[in-house]
Amino acid sequence: MSHSSDADRLMLDQAFQILNALPHPVIVVDETGRFRFANSDAEQFFSAGSAYLARKRLQDFVPGDSPMFSLVEQARSQQARISEYRVDVSSPRLGGERLVDLYVSSMPEAPDLVVVMIQQRSIAEKMDRQLTHRSAARTVTGLAAMLAHEIRNPLSGIKGAAQLLAASASDEDRTLTRLIQEESDRIVKLVDRMEVFSDQRPIERSAVNIHSVLEHVKTLGRNGFARDVKILELYDPSLPPVFANRDQLVQVFLNLLKNAAEAVKGRENPEIRLTTAFRPGVRLSVPGTKDRVTLPLEFAVEDNGEGVPEDIREHIFDPFVTTKPSGSGLGLALVAKIVGDHGGVIECESQPGHTVFRILMPAWRELSEPDALRDATDEQG
Repeated sequence: MSHSSDADRLMLDQAFQILNALPHPVIVVDETGRFRFANSDAEQFFSAGSAYLARKRLQDFVPGDSPMFSLVEQARSQQARISEYRVDVSSPRLGGERLVDLYVSSMPEAPDLVVVMIQQRSIAEKMDRQLTHRSAARTVTGLAAMLAHEIRNPLSGIKGAAQLLAASASDEDRTLTRLIQEESDRIVKLVDRMEVFSDQRPIERSAVNIHSVLEHVKTLGRNGFARDVKILELYDPSLPPVFANRDQLVQVFLNLLKNAAEAVKGRENPEIRLTTAFRPGVRLSVPGTKDRVTLPLEFAVEDNGEGVPEDIREHIFDPFVTTKPSGSGLGLALVAKIVGDHGGVIECESQPGHTVFRILMPAWRELSEPDALRDATDEQG
């Protein structure tokens, strides 16, 4: 009897090891909804350790009207396997909006237990949004080229005429001519900013230490626009270099840090958090090539500001979309273009009191001699 119990325990331990190795949250719940098992990914999903979860029920984390409960009950009563896609398990306890795919199965050996595997849709959604961002960037590219050609020349004439008028104008009229010149200069600067989108030159990339980039951006912020903001760092020191252009990464994170600093302005305890982490498992096509790269490096800029208004949240990376009264709405569009040109993904998750801009990028790897020769041939061809 003891030998049988030891064998069962060994098999159970091996089963739990397998479940822990799965790259998705997996839980086992009984007929009351109490957690009987949670793998390491489930601990992250529910933001709680397995010992804590063992004292709780699924209802403590997921709203009672969620379709998740009917799927669990159906799998138990029918002793069957059920899959459901885009299931809403959103709740304040889980940190806001959560759409997931669920794979629910009964356990024939233990009829009162049900296994639930949760597949977060964020990866697929990120890829869909990234394609949208690239499309938006291409639209701005064409618009930028047109504006540069069609607007610069007339503006130069308008400014020149205003300067000539100013020479013989009265003091009152000189104020108006100065206004014309200043507004002409402002429009030219706007066109200059948009012209960045039409730059189609290949990106010069190398191994970049992301922590060096973030430290540089943080120093700029603390000596300027984020002087009165608490900036926290949660870095993974073992992170490999990112395969990127350093100057463009500085531009990306400087823009995101500025936005975060403006978002927390006026808050009682303004705070910005910079994080880096290793997140394997995402693959995406690199623009202009046939390659598919893994995007294991995750960088995030979080703030405790009021959040992005819900009506523009899905379009935050589109050009000319902004919450700033005097903003051009090109900053985040440029960020999305740079990240996309690097073959990466950017997304924004926001709710009142917490906004995070998350970027997934490819890691740098030293090319072997055949790889380097092939890449050089591809560039020449």
